[in-house]
Amino acid sequence: MARPPVPGSVVVPNWHESAEGKEYLACILRKNRRRVFGLLERPVLPPPLSIDTASYKIFVSGKSGVGKTALVAKLAGLEVPVVHHETTGIQTTVVFWPAKLQANGRVIMFRFEFWDCGESALKKFDHMLPACMENTDAFLFLFSFTDRASFEDLPGQLARIAGEAPGVVRMVIGSKFDQYMHTDVPERDLTAFRQAWELPLLRVKSVPGRRLADGRTLDGRAGLADVAHVLNGLAEQLWHQDQVAAGLLPNPPESAPE
Repeated sequence: MARPPVPGSVVVPNWHESAEGKEYLACILRKNRRRVFGLLERPVLPPPLSIDTASYKIFVSGKSGVGKTALVAKLAGLEVPVVHHETTGIQTTVVFWPAKLQANGRVIMFRFEFWDCGESALKKFDHMLPACMENTDAFLFLFSFTDRASFEDLPGQLARIAGEAPGVVRMVIGSKFDQYMHTDVPERDLTAFRQAWELPLLRVKSVPGRRLADGRTLDGRAGLADVAHVLNGLAEQLWHQDQVAAGLLPNPPESAPE
């Protein structure tokens, strides 16, 4: 697998906040609300803004209760579940995200198809994990800042995936960062993990998103601002991996985890 790029070296980090970026974001918003897209739907841009789409399948992995479903809901602009319920089967969610490339200023519409499967279902049905891993472009490994065991479980998950899918993008996300004052995972442990595995490690809050003036509807633009670092991070890792695979970028030797 290609070594992860330096954050901000592949896509323009805050481009979504620019006037140009907001023009493209308009296709995934409707009256400041996020649009929901089915598997066969896609945003429609006016002809002058027409761009290519890059599609990727992403498997969200982690212990039960770490916030996998909540993370996908935040990325899609949906309501975050207040009470935890185990996902009974495989749930797929499509998220579109426009990003501007640093190299040539080209804008790409990234289509992320997130696959989320409950831990019990994975253990009960043998076909679930192969279905989730088939043709997967990236793995998101989640741990909770309030669950030490979920963090300690990461090396085992990563080792299994590295053996079965060595060329797939891997990212780690710490959920429930809003409860960091009660964390079971101190910063020194995160630093040691990053040094050992050389993987991107992002933090996400699990609180419900901000609301519009009516007090009920989620503020789509504010919600995008909250998760832009995750969507940009995915876009960077996946685009960079594709460029390396196509021979357009060199692939430096990867150091093994200690």
